[in-house]
Amino acid sequence: MAGTIKITQVRSIIDQLESMKRTIKALGLGRPNYSVVKKDTPAIRGMLRKVHHLVTVEEVK
Repeated sequence: MAGTIKITQVRSIIDQLESMKRTIKALGLGRPNYSVVKKDTPAIRGMLRKVHHLVTVEEVK
């Protein structure tokens, strides 16, 4: 069973590539200091790998 992770946006998407902006929106984020809780799936991990410099990730128990 996949766990859950908390994703927090820590940097703005201003001056980022359009594909990174779309990835942040697809994750449900949009402004710095916003957080969402998602299931830890390979698709989510791939999205996080693309925008790793804009977000922090924590495992939720």
